[in-house]
Amino acid sequence: MAANPERRYTLEEYLELDRTSEERLEFWDGEVFCMSGVSEEHAEIETNLLAFLKPLLRGRGCRIFPANVRVKVPTAPPYRYPDVSALCGEARFEEIGGVDALTNPQLIVEVLSPSTEAYDRGEKFTHYKSIPALREYLLVAQHRPHVTRLYKQDDGKWIHTEASELTAILTLDSLGCDLPLSEIYQGVSFDPPATV
Repeated sequence: MAANPERRYTLEEYLELDRTSEERLEFWDGEVFCMSGVSEEHAEIETNLLAFLKPLLRGRGCRIFPANVRVKVPTAPPYRYPDVSALCGEARFEEIGGVDALTNPQLIVEVLSPSTEAYDRGEKFTHYKSIPALREYLLVAQHRPHVTRLYKQDDGKWIHTEASELTAILTLDSLGCDLPLSEIYQGVSFDPPATV
């Protein structure tokens, strides 16, 4: 949702707003969007991902970052706020407008919301692909167990797979580890399907 749909912002105005705001704000083509405020399920999924992956990655020289870490996206300047980002090796940051933005995430995760799903699957992914280090992109549904995994092969082609069972295990090639759907959705309640 745009912060003020009638107002167009310059990049410099946005950078000042974002630097001084308590909320996460994203800039796109003169509009500023508030990225704060998520559902209980969304928050639970983000927390589960961080809690499961952080200890798993610690001894491997890998790092995981929460939603308030900015990620530089070359074709969608200046940066975005993915729900989760991670990498193995040294994290590199670039100062943009007085704040640091991660430049080399290997994994980006977005938890899907009804209002952002089409953007996360389409245009946002197109822009994320401009990050040279990015190897893997996960789209996590919050209303049912379902994860879309997009993985970049060595030849540059992106492979699309899906998992829809709580017993499924995703292999995260970018981080060299497995991620069970049961860990992603621990404590998340799903509405029962409607009967006809």
